[in-house]
Amino acid sequence: MAEEEVKATTAAETTVEASAPKAKAAKKGKRIVNSGQVHIQATFNNTIISVTDKTGAVLAASSAGANGFRGSKKGTAFAAGVAAEKALDYAKKNHALNSVDVYVSGIGLGRDAAVRAVSTVGIKIDSITDVTPIAHGGVRPKGERKP
Repeated sequence: MAEEEVKATTAAETTVEASAPKAKAAKKGKRIVNSGQVHIQATFNNTIISVTDKTGAVLAASSAGANGFRGSKKGTAFAAGVAAEKALDYAKKNHALNSVDVYVSGIGLGRDAAVRAVSTVGIKIDSITDVTPIAHGGVRPKGERKP
């Protein structure tokens, strides 16, 4: 009988050990980044702003849709400015961002408004680069070759 009691207690102990929460990984501290990059993707339907460090690791991101704009209002210049202010304000407060290089992609209405929002937040702009892809001839069209 004593043997059965010992087995019962060990079984109960193992279930308690198995259900105990595992140790969590230590949370990373906030990184201080003095200079970074702002990537603006401006389409006709939305504007997406990503604030990164020099290596490309994202510090903050926002879009017109994430700020409550719906439908055709997402593609407006005002929505792009609001989205840019939100992302840049977060990066400035939490990561001490001082200066940025701006990379603009796309042909939407929010291009200029998002760039203006960078300076209104109080972040120094080092350079502005347009990285919109430009078609140059493209692929060979379907069909027979003309003589």
